[in-house]
Amino acid sequence: MQKTAYICLIIATLCWGGNAVAGKMAVGHISPMMLTFWRWFLASGLIFAISVPQLIRDWHVARRHLPLLCFYGIVGYTTFNAVLYSALKYTTAINVTIEQAAIPMTIFFINFVFFRMKVSLAQIMGFALTLTGVALTAAHGDLASLLQLTLNFGDALMIIAIVAYAVYTVSLRWKPPIHWRSLMALPAFFAFLTTIPLLAWEWSAGNVLWPDTKGWMIAIYTAVFASLIAQILYIFGVERIGGNRAGLFINLVPVFGMLLSVAILGEDLQTFHVVALVLALSGITIAEWGKPAAA
Repeated sequence: MQKTAYICLIIATLCWGGNAVAGKMAVGHISPMMLTFWRWFLASGLIFAISVPQLIRDWHVARRHLPLLCFYGIVGYTTFNAVLYSALKYTTAINVTIEQAAIPMTIFFINFVFFRMKVSLAQIMGFALTLTGVALTAAHGDLASLLQLTLNFGDALMIIAIVAYAVYTVSLRWKPPIHWRSLMALPAFFAFLTTIPLLAWEWSAGNVLWPDTKGWMIAIYTAVFASLIAQILYIFGVERIGGNRAGLFINLVPVFGMLLSVAILGEDLQTFHVVALVLALSGITIAEWGKPAAA
């Protein structure tokens, strides 16, 4: 059961790594709120196409939890992605990559402060090891370059995105007892609804960029892989091994993002890419091996 959860979480982070690459490629081809709008418009359509019969069966339970399901859509889906795509306009890919690695630490912190969830020394060591791998990837093999990073508006936006997704992950502990299709469909629908005022705001500011051919391809990728497939697998992983342990896998997102940049954008694969991946996987292994007995 746990092995299946690990595989699901790895595939989910691979899809999200592709989302990071898509976000970089989207600049100049589709504006951030337009991308977020089409992402959830297409994703909610796909999810509802396969979920309507199940949603009808679950409705008597789901309707009692609509505020929570709406919260999932607003915070975990719309806020995180809209802020992430916006941040890429103001800050560097190195900054965003490193900042995303703070998501697991934020999850640990929230769980400890509000739920007194135990954290072992091995988990802390594992997190530190994976964070080192992520930092090595972001710094392109030169850790000294991290000392030159500066905080700007984009970095501040990423802090909002980090907190939003950490809160979403922790809040999955209260998800209603409904089928995963229903659990995907309703938050995705609420995510789509909340992108409409964001798109209107972008339009009124004169910053809307209608997607060209490349923009449409990026939007379709984010809808199918980063929204539908990745979210389903992540929910499954959190359900099987818990938010703390599942959150640690998020450290793989920037590593996969770098590797996909090599494959898709033609960047050179260097030794530090391999070392970083080994560090991240080793950190996850150590944290899993040394998890608290009560986890």
